[in-house]
Amino acid sequence: MHTRRKGKSGPTHPHRTAKPDWVTYDTKEIEELIIKLFKDGNSQSKVGLILRDQYGIPSVKDVTGKKVAYFLHKNKLASDIPEDVQNLIKKAVKLQKHLEQHKKDKHNRRGLQLIESKIKRLVKYYKVEGRLPQDWRYEPGKARLMV
Repeated sequence: MHTRRKGKSGPTHPHRTAKPDWVTYDTKEIEELIIKLFKDGNSQSKVGLILRDQYGIPSVKDVTGKKVAYFLHKNKLASDIPEDVQNLIKKAVKLQKHLEQHKKDKHNRRGLQLIESKIKRLVKYYKVEGRLPQDWRYEPGKARLMV
């Protein structure tokens, strides 16, 4: 995104129209597993990985027709800020702490600028989608309190 190289798109999932035959779980059982794993302290993405690796559920959306985030919102467990924005904010806070000690580290200062631009771009997208309120703002000074 921030380099001159073109690169290729990421991998694509195989196109499926029906639930895979080998999955023995139904929607209710998968929802209970998602809730249990999330309450154990796992993030949304980690829940998906655990379901894939330990329970043999290749994709929650393919099996149930809904995403992991849907089940968390339905049970009022999801956070107000989307997970990808939270992860970028944590990364920015770590870099801010580093730059307080190492004031002349220009390479990481540039990295912080790139991360903050990604955050602002994502926030703009989530405001359009309605997942963040219109008055929500990312402020680098208050970012430590968010995380």
